[in-house]
Amino acid sequence: MFFRKNTSSVEWIVVFLGNPGIRYENTRHNAGFITADIIAKEIGAKVNRARFSSLTAVAKLGGEPVLLMKPQTYMNLSGNAVRQAMRFYKLPLEKVIVISDDVSLPAGKLRIRRQGSAGGHNGLKDIIAKCGGEEFPRIRLGVGAPPHEEYDMADWVLSKLNVEEKKLISDTGLRAAAALEMIIMRGIEHAMTEFN
Repeated sequence: MFFRKNTSSVEWIVVFLGNPGIRYENTRHNAGFITADIIAKEIGAKVNRARFSSLTAVAKLGGEPVLLMKPQTYMNLSGNAVRQAMRFYKLPLEKVIVISDDVSLPAGKLRIRRQGSAGGHNGLKDIIAKCGGEEFPRIRLGVGAPPHEEYDMADWVLSKLNVEEKKLISDTGLRAAAALEMIIMRGIEHAMTEFN
């Protein structure tokens, strides 16, 4: 597709948010991890090197060396892992792209933002708190809202995806891969115009 393996220094950090462990596989909150697995499959890489409290791989994306990371800290402590990688590579927050689930978007939709608040997402909230602000690009993957207002949000995002939802999110993951490349090659404004 767009990627080639690379082992040189890193110019970007791409963080896929989710929770580790079998219990959380194929849940709405793990849309980021699902996308990481899709990209890894496309490039023939394995996001399995333990570094920065994460599973990681280095690949070339849009001509730039990129660290792909799946924090293993659990969602609410994602900022710890991101901060470690930023310090090691001496990269500013603007060079960190975060991919996460979003209940305010229908399943299958994708939204790119230059920066912004956490929007109630605990993983984003922790990154904002521990990494120095809101000024990082993010790709939000729609997982849909609970079916009714009384539905507990935690139960919803930690519930398993059905077959149709999994297909929608997998398709969105492929679009997210293309969006990542465009952010790196041409800038976030181009990616927002193309994919939002």
